[in-house]
Amino acid sequence: MVSSQKKNRVYAVEMNIENGEFEDWRGSKADPAKHGGVTASSIACVVEVLENMVFLSNATNFVEYFLKSMHYSAAESANMVTNFMGTSFLLTIFGGFVSDSFLTRFKTFIIFCTLELLGLILLTIQAQDSRLLPAINSKPSKTQEAILYTGLYAIAAGVGGVKAALPAHGADQLDHSNQRLVSSFFNWFFFSLCFGGLIASTVMIWIQENLGWNWGFKISVVTLSVALCIFSMGFPIYRYKRPGGSPLSRIFKVLASAIANRKASLPEAENTQIYGEKRNHDKFRFLNKALMGESVASTEVEETKTFIGLLPIFASTIMMNCCLAQLMTFSVQQGNIMNRSLNSFKIPTQSLSVFPISIMLASIPIYEYFVRMFRSKNNHHPGLLNMFQPLRRIGLGLALASGSMAAAAVVEAKRREAANDDVVLSVFWLVWQYLLLGVSDMLTLGGMLEFFYSEAPDTMRSMSTALSWCSTAMGYFISSVLVTISNSVSGHFGKEWLGGSDLNHTRLDLFYMLLCILNFINLLNYIFWARRY
Repeated sequence: MVSSQKKNRVYAVEMNIENGEFEDWRGSKADPAKHGGVTASSIACVVEVLENMVFLSNATNFVEYFLKSMHYSAAESANMVTNFMGTSFLLTIFGGFVSDSFLTRFKTFIIFCTLELLGLILLTIQAQDSRLLPAINSKPSKTQEAILYTGLYAIAAGVGGVKAALPAHGADQLDHSNQRLVSSFFNWFFFSLCFGGLIASTVMIWIQENLGWNWGFKISVVTLSVALCIFSMGFPIYRYKRPGGSPLSRIFKVLASAIANRKASLPEAENTQIYGEKRNHDKFRFLNKALMGESVASTEVEETKTFIGLLPIFASTIMMNCCLAQLMTFSVQQGNIMNRSLNSFKIPTQSLSVFPISIMLASIPIYEYFVRMFRSKNNHHPGLLNMFQPLRRIGLGLALASGSMAAAAVVEAKRREAANDDVVLSVFWLVWQYLLLGVSDMLTLGGMLEFFYSEAPDTMRSMSTALSWCSTAMGYFISSVLVTISNSVSGHFGKEWLGGSDLNHTRLDLFYMLLCILNFINLLNYIFWARRY
């Protein structure tokens, strides 16, 4: 008993020395009057605008580059871009692990942003040098492919580290006792992300269509260089938190000890004082058996419980991102065969994403204004203010995702019916699904970033925040699996729902309805886990 308490005190002191307090760039204790604050966190939002503009504009640019310059087929090009984006988001877990374990979030951003920049420079050089490009009507050589994939996945790895470190670094600058301020930061960070996407979908699309895709690479290199410089210039006013060693090794140690002592009764250590955060004492009690291991501290058990507790919430958001994937695929295909004319102007196909992005952008200031007004009038009713907690916000977002797919199914049925009568509906009919899914994404992703950051152990905030991006990646991958399964099952009973390239002869409306049902079931699953959290 005494040795266990002594072990906990030693671990707690070590954690306090390494991770408990923020420091300035010289390694001294950070001064709240000089370091951190709203100005320091705002730099992260400005940098996110530029970084996301580069990421999304290149994702669009790559399709044409792979087709016209590298001479891949349309299917190969589409798969390469999908794999690139999915890998970029999945690698946020690796970037978060590095940020939490070995480097400060500032250094993590600098290193991974530099890696992304080097990848862009390599692709830009290849795009400008005809010797590094395949001959007309020829496939690229092994050397040319090696250069292409080296640059492409250097960018993917860089994006993974940047997206893991940047939001956590921005939130680190704020007073964590003011949860409303932290919440507001993640809302405006999401706004910055969408604003970068808006620039990519408008200005960068125009440049690529009118000046050529080569200019897209050049502007991306300059823009990312500017973002790196802006972020670096803030180093004197940032506050930093030292990495606390590998959180995964501590989690594996706790799990291994709990399994090794699985036949033992819960130790007396379960009732000892735990030094650190107290969040999950009544959950995952079987992990308390790990305390019978000599090398496991109760603080490590708590850290493990907290992270495991986040995973069901993370898993419950993946299906919503399956819906989001439709905006980049089937919704664009719908828009292609609808009336895209606005007076004398014809909306470019690649710019159809402007609709959901604009809705997301508008929803943030409206949401912030509504929350501020509600809080000012109900400041003495904390129960009412709980409706803005991240878990409730995520739940509302998941409900809207199900509603968006129901609206999409109705609109698609109406579009097919009109097409059979040789009538072409306006593309603005898609606004309903864009509206609902845009607000859903704002509530869900913004809520996830805030929730995973605020609830995560101090030593795992970058990696936990990265779960938000991993949910996006897994949503895209599972969307492809659902399409394959839907075609396989429907083809077995007659005609494939999504077979062929002509949407007028498919049953996209039934696929949307399937997503609506799956999302409703997922919402019930989410409510179950959220109530238990």
